[in-house]
Amino acid sequence: MSTLLGGTGALASTLKDLKQEQKQNEQKRKNLNATIENKDKAIQSTRSDIQKFLDQVAKVNREIKETNDNMNRVIDNINKTQDEIDELKASIKDLEKKIAERDEVLRERVRAMQAKGGNVNYIDVLLGANSFADFIDRFSAVSTLMDADRDIMKRQKEDIEQLEKEKALVEKKLAELEQNKAQLEKLKARLLDKKKEKHKIIDQLEAEEERLSKEKQEVEAEFHEAVEIGAELEKKVIAEQKRAAEIARKEEERKRKEREAARANSNKIPQVSDGFWTRPANGTFTSSFGWRTHPIFGTKRQHRGVDIANSIGTPVVAAADGVVSYAGKMGGLGNCVMITHSSDGQILTTVYGHMSRIDAHVGQVIDKGTQVGAIGTTGNSTGPHLHFEIHIGSFSASGPSAVNPLRYVSF
Repeated sequence: MSTLLGGTGALASTLKDLKQEQKQNEQKRKNLNATIENKDKAIQSTRSDIQKFLDQVAKVNREIKETNDNMNRVIDNINKTQDEIDELKASIKDLEKKIAERDEVLRERVRAMQAKGGNVNYIDVLLGANSFADFIDRFSAVSTLMDADRDIMKRQKEDIEQLEKEKALVEKKLAELEQNKAQLEKLKARLLDKKKEKHKIIDQLEAEEERLSKEKQEVEAEFHEAVEIGAELEKKVIAEQKRAAEIARKEEERKRKEREAARANSNKIPQVSDGFWTRPANGTFTSSFGWRTHPIFGTKRQHRGVDIANSIGTPVVAAADGVVSYAGKMGGLGNCVMITHSSDGQILTTVYGHMSRIDAHVGQVIDKGTQVGAIGTTGNSTGPHLHFEIHIGSFSASGPSAVNPLRYVSF
């Protein structure tokens, strides 16, 4: 017996430590979750800044496109000017050839005149005619020669003037070409600066995104680690609870003979124990807290309390001082009483189900050991027994507040 009691004490200590670890880990998870939410808010607040970065990139892209368009226009102007210069140079070359050919003709005329004494007197040519018909012929020839000389001189003068104009135009075009090239170099430099500016902005944007992502990932990693720790702790708690159930089973087996020996007195109100809690009814401990196959429905369900079997009419008493918060029928629990207790500032609720009758009413202030009903088999029941639950806080039909009564009451 001392071994079992010692094991129970060590078990309680282990469960307490595990529960404390669970509580601390849960608080850590809450803190990390709050941090993640704050990071999300920070990311949301920086999205406006990121949008500013994107707007700047879009603006720089527009400026780059505009600069490229200007460069293309300048390049077109350079090509056009170069074509015009090439055409002018070809025209100048042609004019220079014509002028050179006329110069040669004029030099031949001069040489011919010099060979004849340096002068040609068209009057002498006319007076030397042998007849009127010869005079007419000579006059026509002289007129033709004079017209030809004037035409040559006129065209020579016009071509020389055109040559000077085109040379001046070539110089102008060359100057324009140099200006366009200088403008092109400036545009290239501006384009390079804009691209550098764009890359700088993009680098800032990527760095900001990487920083936020890294910070959030670090917090999420801690959160997932806490979740894993919580899962491991839950496994340990369940294992300890199973061990507790096994110890309780062995202890119950030990007590079985004592209960059988005392069965003659089982219909009496159970003896009130010292301390805050007392046993709610005499009888045989038949089902513990935890998962089991439901005896009626045949499915795996959480048994949120313990069962004490005894004959119908066996007294059921309040397990602790409190106030009756419910008394009446309640679905599968049949005739049911609930009592609210306060222990060390903590609110607890005890549930007494399947009773054959109810001996308490809502609002009744009740002492530990006071009869509240009798064992029965009302509701979903396979035989006479008391179904007894303890909840942290108020009763919850879904069961998350239910705890193992063996933590508080000795059966």
